[in-house]
Amino acid sequence: MMTPGTYNSISKIAMIGNYMPRQCGIATFTTNLCDHLVSEIINGRNMIVVAMNDKPEGYAYPARVKFTIRADVQEDYYWAAEFLNAGQYEVSILQHEYGIFGGKGGAYIFHLLKALRMPILTNLHTILEDPTGEQRLIIHEIGQYSARLVVMSHKAEELLVCTYGVPKSKIVFIPHGIPDATFEESGVHNELLGVEGRDVVLTFGLLSPGKGIENMIKSLPAIAKAHPKVIYIVLGQTHPHVRAASGDSYRHGLQQLANSLGVREHILFQNNFVEDEMLVRYLQTAKIYALPYLKKEQITSGTLAYALGCGAAIVSTPFWHAQELLGNGCGRIVPFNDQAGMAAEIIDLLRDDRGRESMRMRAYKRGRSMTHKEVARQYLRLIANVKDERRYTPQHVHAARQNFKVLDELPEIDLAHLRIMTDDTGILQHARYCVPDRNHGYCLDDNARALIVACMYYSLHPDKAILLLLQTYLSFIHFAFNAENDRFRNFMSYERHWLEATGSEDAHGRALWALGTAVKYAPNESVRRMAMLLFRDGLRAVEEFTSPRAWSFAIIGVHAYLEKYSGDARARRIRTKMARKLFALFKNNASEDWPWCEDKVTYANARLAQAMILAGQWIPEPEMFAAGERALGWLLSIQTADAGHISVIGNGGWYGREGKEASFDQQPVELMGLIDASLELYVATGDKKWRQEAERCLGWYLGRNDLDTQVYDFETGGCRDGLESDGVNANQGAESTLSWLISLLRMYEAMGMSELSGSRLV
Repeated sequence: MMTPGTYNSISKIAMIGNYMPRQCGIATFTTNLCDHLVSEIINGRNMIVVAMNDKPEGYAYPARVKFTIRADVQEDYYWAAEFLNAGQYEVSILQHEYGIFGGKGGAYIFHLLKALRMPILTNLHTILEDPTGEQRLIIHEIGQYSARLVVMSHKAEELLVCTYGVPKSKIVFIPHGIPDATFEESGVHNELLGVEGRDVVLTFGLLSPGKGIENMIKSLPAIAKAHPKVIYIVLGQTHPHVRAASGDSYRHGLQQLANSLGVREHILFQNNFVEDEMLVRYLQTAKIYALPYLKKEQITSGTLAYALGCGAAIVSTPFWHAQELLGNGCGRIVPFNDQAGMAAEIIDLLRDDRGRESMRMRAYKRGRSMTHKEVARQYLRLIANVKDERRYTPQHVHAARQNFKVLDELPEIDLAHLRIMTDDTGILQHARYCVPDRNHGYCLDDNARALIVACMYYSLHPDKAILLLLQTYLSFIHFAFNAENDRFRNFMSYERHWLEATGSEDAHGRALWALGTAVKYAPNESVRRMAMLLFRDGLRAVEEFTSPRAWSFAIIGVHAYLEKYSGDARARRIRTKMARKLFALFKNNASEDWPWCEDKVTYANARLAQAMILAGQWIPEPEMFAAGERALGWLLSIQTADAGHISVIGNGGWYGREGKEASFDQQPVELMGLIDASLELYVATGDKKWRQEAERCLGWYLGRNDLDTQVYDFETGGCRDGLESDGVNANQGAESTLSWLISLLRMYEAMGMSELSGSRLV
């Protein structure tokens, strides 16, 4: 056993994560852990931080921060690894939360992890019970790169083993650190805080809608009636990401609620981010600490840990961490959204001084093993153990990359031509060369694809300048919906006259694909609600559709929609119905040498395979999934030239059972479908073969095709309209440019996972 302050074998530690003065819980956690690790090792100067930045200008960091990473800049992750490798740091401790790293699900972090030449300890701040395929794969692979995964609750251990397949031997429990506060009498700092003579009920933390503050305010009239001296202090700023999206509207809404309930004199909003010393004073003086969270899926709560360690009397909803910490009389639990129950427990505790003080003392004693100093010592013991393991049982170290192979091949995302093609109505259909052609007006198909581009782009690069485009395309889709027949119109003249009352089933399906994507990626609640309501209206008609491609587009849209509204039973039922109709076509028409649902392979073929892959995975129906996988593999094989590049079926005759193939006109939209479907399989299975197929398809745009000609135009940012027998079609219409952009955005999403190994996770 090592003596505190004499960890002689541990000399160089690198911490990776958010760091103060950035204002968030992870930054506070990381800063406190670093401060106390430094106090326990011999040479504190060798404790350094690699800090994550969520804004270009960064923060005024202290000297301990030696390197910074811009979250959305992929090269920064590689150079951070090079910096740490060159400094010969003995161990890196990563603070992981999906949202603080760039890429889909924060997958850019793998650029750093795979290049580090030292043991990695990863502290997981968020572990989901029902993760998406990407989220599950990310945690699974972080476990492969990490010597240990550190969790701060026992529920987290259970989820890692059962949901993510992480070996129990890889997991270490170390509690959330807390200040080593003294146990004080409630009200000790009332005068200092300006609430002399009041009974303080406290909630602190960055404000966001999931915290349930509105439920606590609704409990306040009953509490104030029983205890007129009560004052509810809401301590903390609005979360920076919430404020960036919607300003302080959430806080203002809470204030208006308090006014409407007549409890304004019983509530105090302290719009401050306070550091630990002042926070402890608030907790010491509070008679009650309230945690009215809305959902159970809170694996760790720093605010709960702090309140427990300061000896607060805690009343909480039953989220996971609260259930774990507040047993044995250390706090009281009330059901979610039970405002009357919350009021009753607080009223009872304010009345029962002896019972409340007894609860406070039990909580305080329980927190003694969680102080920052004790937590730092547990980390140091873990580091020592990992170093010993590495000494006696050398581990494979992932070699640093000499270059960014995938990054070098992916062009920058250029929206210049998209902007040129878009006016205040929507995106125009056609172009003469790179100049918009107004003669052909607009169509729903292209504005649906454009909405997908805007949403995906904003999810990777939250630039508010894109929001005008996004809202323009969404407005077009809204205008296209004909409420008289529940159908979308497709074609509109340049003079804004609809040219039909009802568009094709395929166009309707594409609109649902776009709206489901907008629900999934929406930059704010207003856009999400608009897209959700329009999606639900458009879904009414699809059960009567007969087009397999319309079914497929709708299935893809429903899947994206269900990632946010998974409880929508109607959407799940319609997805199942359409998927089974599609699967029945395959079963009735396919043979050993023709695994296809029709006698001719025509257009949007990969979308049929993609729909079965998604629906088969999530209904679930493994046979359907396997049929989709087989169909996609076959489509790729029959569209591969002898030289190995992709040669898509042209629309000048298609491809029938007799084997005659139309080589031209080859359309960019077909590559987009192949890329989408291949990447869905990559995420579902972890098999790198499917990512490589997507890269092969992207190569078609860049010149790896039958004519050895670039279809994408690097100068304009547009994509030419296809390959014809006498050369490339030089016009750069909307469909082609949008197909390129969606393909490229999907590859950027997948890039952060480009080196992931692949055990099947379906």
